[in-house]
Amino acid sequence: MYTIALVGNPNSGKTTLFNALTGSNQHVGNWPGVTVEKKEGSLKHKGAIYNVVDLPGTYSLGAYSDDELVARDFVVKGQPDVVINVVDATNIDRNLYLTTQLLEMGANVVIALNMMDEASMKQIDISIENLSRSLGVPVVPTVAARKKGINQLLDEVVNAISAGRKPSDIVYGNELDEKIMKLSEIINDREYQYPSRWIALKALEGDSEIKRLISDNKKAQEFISSISGDDTDLELDIIDSRYSYINKIVRASVKRPENEIVTTTDKIDKVLTSRLFGLPIFGLIMYIVFQLTFVIGSDFLGGYVESFVGMIGEGLSSLLISMNSPDWLVSFVIEGFIGGVGSVLVFVPLIMVLYFFLAILEDTGYMARAAYIMDGIMRAVGLHGKTFISMIIGFGCNVPGIMSTRTLENKRDRMIAILINPFMSCGARLPIYLVFIAAFFPNNGGLVLFIIYALGIAVALLMGKIFSKTLFKGESSHFIMELPPYRLPQASSVLRDMWEKVWDFIKRAGTVIFAVVSLLWILSVLPVGVEPYSQESILGRIGQFIAPLFVPAGFGNWQASVSLFAGIAAKEAVVAILGMVYAGVSEGTELITAIQSAFTPLSAVSFLVMTLLYTPCAAVIATVKKETNSWKWAAFMAVYPFILGWVFSVVVYQVGSMLGF
Repeated sequence: MYTIALVGNPNSGKTTLFNALTGSNQHVGNWPGVTVEKKEGSLKHKGAIYNVVDLPGTYSLGAYSDDELVARDFVVKGQPDVVINVVDATNIDRNLYLTTQLLEMGANVVIALNMMDEASMKQIDISIENLSRSLGVPVVPTVAARKKGINQLLDEVVNAISAGRKPSDIVYGNELDEKIMKLSEIINDREYQYPSRWIALKALEGDSEIKRLISDNKKAQEFISSISGDDTDLELDIIDSRYSYINKIVRASVKRPENEIVTTTDKIDKVLTSRLFGLPIFGLIMYIVFQLTFVIGSDFLGGYVESFVGMIGEGLSSLLISMNSPDWLVSFVIEGFIGGVGSVLVFVPLIMVLYFFLAILEDTGYMARAAYIMDGIMRAVGLHGKTFISMIIGFGCNVPGIMSTRTLENKRDRMIAILINPFMSCGARLPIYLVFIAAFFPNNGGLVLFIIYALGIAVALLMGKIFSKTLFKGESSHFIMELPPYRLPQASSVLRDMWEKVWDFIKRAGTVIFAVVSLLWILSVLPVGVEPYSQESILGRIGQFIAPLFVPAGFGNWQASVSLFAGIAAKEAVVAILGMVYAGVSEGTELITAIQSAFTPLSAVSFLVMTLLYTPCAAVIATVKKETNSWKWAAFMAVYPFILGWVFSVVVYQVGSMLGF
C-alpha cells in the first residue's frame, strides 16, 4: 500500500480534497504522543490502494506549533510515497512558501492547484506549464469541492511514485549556499532522521527543534558559532531568499488583472463583517439557529425518538416478564438502562439539528468570519483572536477545543485559551439544557438556549480578562487570519460533519453513559432490602452528603446533587441519572413531569447555570493534563470552574428570590 500525505495552508481546500479522495473511507485519531487530530482514509486508483493522511493545516514547517512539527515530522519520518501540496490558486504567492519548504525537505511533491474556479472569477490567469517547470514538480489544476481534476491528480501521483524524489533546485545565493553546504557536510557525518541539507538550513534559521537535535554535534556548533558574529541575520536572509524565489516564479506564471475584481464574497463581507452590523448579525444568526433547533428538532422530530425509546422499553419489559426474569434484572434494564441512557437518546434529534446548522455555517465560510468579528472583543479583554476559533470548536466538544489551542504560538495565549474553553457549552451539556427548557420554558426554548450559550461566552471572556491581568500577564500576539471565500455548502460535507458529531454522542451514550448508569444503579439498589432510589440507598446517602452544599443555590436535594456528581465523569450522565432516580421513584412518571415537581423555574435556572460552569468532564481534565504536562493545571481546571459555577448559581438563586421570582 502506498501512502499519500496532504499538506497545505488553512483554508486551501485541503480537507475538501481529502473528502473527495477518500469519501466515507476515513477515520480520525490522534498522532502518537500528541493530541493533534489525525485523519486517515483510503482510496483505490487503477488497481492500487493508497492510504491518504490529512496533515494539520499549516503556513510553514517551522517549530512554532505542534501542528507544524507533526506535519514536517510525518513528511520526513513517515516517509510518504507522495506529498500532495494543496495550493490555493487565489493566494498562490503565500501558499508557495510552504511549497518551498517541502522541496527543501526533499519531499516527492505533486501540487494540487485548488480553487481554480475562484481564481477564474477573480480573473487570475495561471500558466500551469510555467509553474510546473519553474518548481520542478507536477502541477494539477483542481476544484476539490466539485471533484474536478481528481483523476488527473491521481495519475500524477502514480507517475511521481514511479519517478521517485527529486533534489531541490532552490538557490539562496552564493554566500548563503556555501554556508548551507559546509554545515550540511559536517552534519552528514552523523545519522539523523532528517536530510542533512535541510537540517543545516533549519539550524541556520535558528529552528529550536533542530538546534536541540544537533546540540551534541561539536563541529556543527563550532561552525554555527563562527558565523554567528556576521552582521547579517541568516534567518531573515533565508526568508528573503525564499520569497525572492517565489516572486520570480509568480511573475513568470501568474497574471492578475490591473484593477482588483470585486467578488460576491467581497460584497457580502462589507455587510457581514462590518464594524456596525457584524456582531449583531452574528448574534441574530446564532439565535435563528437555536430557534430552528427547537422547532425542527423538538416539534417535528423529537416525538418520534421518544416514542421509539418508550416502545423499546415496553417491549423489553414485556419480554423480561414473560421470561420470568428476576426483579433486579427488570429494574436494571427498564429503570437503569432505559430510564438513564434512553433519557439521553431522546434528545438526539435536537443535537442532530443543531450540528446540522453549525456545519452549514462552517461549510459556507461564515464561522471564519465569526472569529474575525470577535477579534476586537477578544483583544479588548487581553485574548488572542484565534482563541475564539478554539471556543467555537468547543461548542462541539471541549476536548478538541482545547487541542486546537496548539495553533497559538504564544504560551500565555494558549494557557488562557485552555483554561476558558470548558465554559463553551459542548454537545454533552445540551440534553441537560433541553430537558429543563422543556419542563419550564417550552415557549421560549430558542431564546433560553441562546442566553445559556451567550452566558458561557461572557464568562469565558471575563475569566480570560482576569487571567490576562493575574496569572498570565503580558501582551497577546497579533492575530492574522485568512477569510475563505463564501461557498454553497456541500450536502455530503455537511451531513458527514453532522453525523460524526452525532455518532460520537450516541457512542458515548452507549459506552461511558452506560457504564456510569450501571454503577450508579447498583448504588441505588444497595444495600439489599432498602427501597430502590431512596435516600436510604448508597446513592441516596452520597446525595445527602453533597446536597447541603447546593441549598443556597436552590436545588439542595440528593437527586440533583448525585446527577451533578455523575456529570464529572461525563456531562450526558446528568440527564441519565436524573432519568434513572426520578423515573424510578415516580414509578414511570416522565422525567419532565418529575423535574417540574422537584424544581421551581428559579431553581431550574440556577441548576442550568451550575451545569454550564462547573467542573468539566474527566476527559477534559485529562486533556488539560496532557496539553500542559502538569497535574497542577489539571487540578486547577477541576476546582476553579466548580467554585465559579457554585458562586454564579447561588447569586442567581438568591438575587432571584429577593426579586420575588
